[in-house]
Amino acid sequence: MYLFLAFLMVPLVEIALFVKVGGMIGLWPTLAIVVLTAILGTSLVRSQGRLAMGQLRSSFQTLSDPAEPLAHGAMILFAGALLLTPGFFTDAVGFALLMPPVRLAVFRYISKRVTVARFEMGAGMGPGQAQPGSHGYAQHPGQRRPGQPGDVIDGEYEDVTPRRPGDGPSGWVKGPEDGPK
Repeated sequence: MYLFLAFLMVPLVEIALFVKVGGMIGLWPTLAIVVLTAILGTSLVRSQGRLAMGQLRSSFQTLSDPAEPLAHGAMILFAGALLLTPGFFTDAVGFALLMPPVRLAVFRYISKRVTVARFEMGAGMGPGQAQPGSHGYAQHPGQRRPGQPGDVIDGEYEDVTPRRPGDGPSGWVKGPEDGPK
């Protein structure tokens, strides 16, 4: 329901702002502002995107939780889409999302409302993240890790006799004696 209201209200707000600003400063200055904010926004998105990618790489190298850098990257991407959308309201929201303190506040707000059910890393991947000997597999009561002693693997087999040296290729592939053609 909220998404429907957003898709309904944002264009109405943009039209009202275009009419109001256009009436105050004129058509051409209004269009110039829209084009300039798109160009400036693109430049800012590129620089902020580079910083977010650096933070993401750093979190991968230090094996820390990448949730915050990923969220910042997603918000920067969303800000870029808003800045490329013509309008004053979308530009204001887009420029706000390009400011790191705003992104941090949005991340904290969303992270309070989202519950991560489970997050695991493999053995030796980070301090206190994996149980000794778990090798990244979930350890639940009654659940065993694959490959533990005592596992029974049921299967079928077929005896394949080796090919004799005089046999040609299988017919599916060309043999070495055929050579390139």
